Amino acid sequence: MEITAIIGLAIGALVGAVAAFLGIRKSTDGKIQEANKKADLTLQQADITAKSKLESAKSKAESIIAKADAKNEAIKQEKISQAKEKYAKLKTDYSTFKAEQKVEMKEREMQVIALEKELNAKQKGFKDQLESIEHRESEVTVIKGNLEKQLKIVNKKKEELDKANEIRIKELEGIAKLSEEEAKEQLLDAVKGKAESEALSLEKNIIAEAKESAAKEARKIIIQTIQRMGAEYTIENTVSVFNLDSDDLKGQIIGREGRNIRALEAATGAEIVVDDTPEAIIISSFDPIRREICRLSLKRLVADGRIHPAKIEETVTKVQSQLEDQIKEIGERTVIDLDIHGFNSYLIKMVGRMRFRSSYGQNLLKHSIETANLCAVMAAELGMSSKQIKMAKRAGLLHDIGKVADEESELPHALLGMEMCQKQKEHPVILNAIGAHHDEIEMNNIISPIVQACDAISGARPGARREILESYIKRINDLEDLAMSHDGVSKAYAIQAGRELRVIVESDKVTDGYADDLAFMISQKIQDEMQYPGQVKVTVIREKRATAIAK
Repeated sequence: MEITAIIGLAIGALVGAVAAFLGIRKSTDGKIQEANKKADLTLQQADITAKSKLESAKSKAESIIAKADAKNEAIKQEKISQAKEKYAKLKTDYSTFKAEQKVEMKEREMQVIALEKELNAKQKGFKDQLESIEHRESEVTVIKGNLEKQLKIVNKKKEELDKANEIRIKELEGIAKLSEEEAKEQLLDAVKGKAESEALSLEKNIIAEAKESAAKEARKIIIQTIQRMGAEYTIENTVSVFNLDSDDLKGQIIGREGRNIRALEAATGAEIVVDDTPEAIIISSFDPIRREICRLSLKRLVADGRIHPAKIEETVTKVQSQLEDQIKEIGERTVIDLDIHGFNSYLIKMVGRMRFRSSYGQNLLKHSIETANLCAVMAAELGMSSKQIKMAKRAGLLHDIGKVADEESELPHALLGMEMCQKQKEHPVILNAIGAHHDEIEMNNIISPIVQACDAISGARPGARREILESYIKRINDLEDLAMSHDGVSKAYAIQAGRELRVIVESDKVTDGYADDLAFMISQKIQDEMQYPGQVKVTVIREKRATAIAK
């Protein structure tokens, strides 16, 4: 029973499995058929889509090919048109060229014809000239024969004259008792003596005329130079007095226990004198740059109102920096205005420093500029080359540069300036002009005396230099007293601001010869014992008067 039940169960399970398999298969077949249908439908749609796209692509390709064909046709037609135009242009150019060739050939043919005519005319002229020359040759032959005949006659007459001359010479020798050679020697000696006398007289006249004309020409050149360089400005003095609005500011400047004034003197290197002078402070320093820094610093501190050591140091530092820039700017502007090139930064700085230096009240930079312009004008008046004129102007500007040297030296300013410029590799001619303008060294070129003369002109012209009234009066009195110290001098007058001394002597004590010696002795004594700008002219006047009364 159990086995039968098991078999029954197995058969039932088998039948159920078969039934399930059949059901699944049926379901699967249905799905497969449905999937096949969908696949067929998808394939159909894809086929349709592919066909439509293929047709679209085909139509696009045909359209592109049509457009390309149309474009190619247009390009083809355009190229054909351009080729035709070019052909027509070439054809026209060729026709024009051919016509021009014909015209040119015709012109050349006309020129050849004209040249042939000219050649024929010249040949004819040469032929005529040749005939004329042949005719003249025949005439010359005839004339030559006549001349030979006349020459024979002349030679014959010459022989006769020589014989007659010998006879006369012998007769004269007998009368004068001198031979021909002795007579010649006496005649030559007389002519030689007369010629030497006339030559000596002529030489003296020429030398005198040359000296007179040279002096006139020199005066003319100097006068023209001075006239063309008439100063149009007033020479400025370096400021050494600082004016105040009120005396109350003096206390602020001095500060508590003098700390402000000590700080200012230490920072600037200048000495500040605060005395009883109303509303003024005196700034004293041998260095004009320090004096100017002190003046500008005081001006700023007074304007600001805050005066204390820290502010003083800050202000002085700023003023020093600005003044250095100002000095450089002044130097650059000066060389640009004078049209002088090739200065290095050191020389430009030294030129700018001249602005704050004065000599006898004359501003050094103004004096140097004036001297440079005078040198250029004088060199031009003397007919010198443009290069020499520029060198003269350069030497005139630099001639007093030794007065603003950074370091102190016992050398005269001319030699110190020459050394400064030598270090900056200036031209030897300029170096000699700088060193020789006060005769410290010997002059070796034409520019040196020009610089010396123009320096004297600039310093000696009226109004150029100023001096204190007391020192001026003292110098005038010293000049007159020096002249009066000599025997025979009755009166002495210093005129033209001390540039000329006129000495009147007693005629019975001083002879004419001694008057020359007296003028020389006075001039040498002035030169040895006195200091003065420029030069002093000494004139000794001796006058003898004889008076008689008719009754």
